[in-house]
Amino acid sequence: MTDRYAVVGNPIAHSKSPLIHSMFARQTRQDMRYDAMLAPLDGFKTTADTFRQLGGKGMNVTVPFKLEAHQLATGLTERAGIAQAVNTLKFEDGQILGDNTDGAGLVQDIIGNLNMPITGKHILLMGAGGAARGVILPLLQQKPAMLAIANRTPQKAVALQKQFIQHGQTDAGDYAHFAGKRFDIIINATAASLNDALPALPPGIFAADALAYDMMYSAEPTRFLKYAEKQGVHHLADGIGMLVEQAAESFHLWRGIRPETKDIIAQLKNPG
Repeated sequence: MTDRYAVVGNPIAHSKSPLIHSMFARQTRQDMRYDAMLAPLDGFKTTADTFRQLGGKGMNVTVPFKLEAHQLATGLTERAGIAQAVNTLKFEDGQILGDNTDGAGLVQDIIGNLNMPITGKHILLMGAGGAARGVILPLLQQKPAMLAIANRTPQKAVALQKQFIQHGQTDAGDYAHFAGKRFDIIINATAASLNDALPALPPGIFAADALAYDMMYSAEPTRFLKYAEKQGVHHLADGIGMLVEQAAESFHLWRGIRPETKDIIAQLKNPG
């Protein structure tokens, strides 16, 4: 019997996760099916419970349900417990294991695929929601010189800083708080790109030879990446590489096999 998996979010029509996991399944010869599911904004738990009761084996969770997925889990991996956000659920023996593969996927994409070191760098992380939570610890484990968290509501950024302060050098505040500072890697973990919006970055924020990284992905460059390019940034990346790498982590959790990712990333970036 074919094992069933899904990605759940709102919105979800743009998701490339079903395509990625079907590629993984063919590559590793796994008998599985992976679908995209739209959950009502107030209906994540019902959607997840119904899928599990119908025999679903696992689920990826995207915007805006990562904090709810954390609450739904009956057990957590260490990285999901520290992040307090979950993007991967595994249903087994009546239990719900919550994991967060976002940070591992982001770090692997930046270091392994983009050949950009994180150690010793000054990093600005935009956003303080579930997407940001999932990547802070893996980024700090690479020992950057500084990980700064900027958010429109500074209290949320400061709360995250306090949560992770024992893991590395951190700073937090609203966007204006970082005026006059320059960063080697700026990561957009906000949902602004979904709405073609741009966080209120102060001018001169990009260091020489900086990387601008948007966790979102789309057929055209996001507004943040277009802005970075106008600021003279040459290293631009959207979230496709991270998406594939975090998906590979999820796939390994579910199936016990780690798929190869480089060819799949290349296919998604150059579908022609």
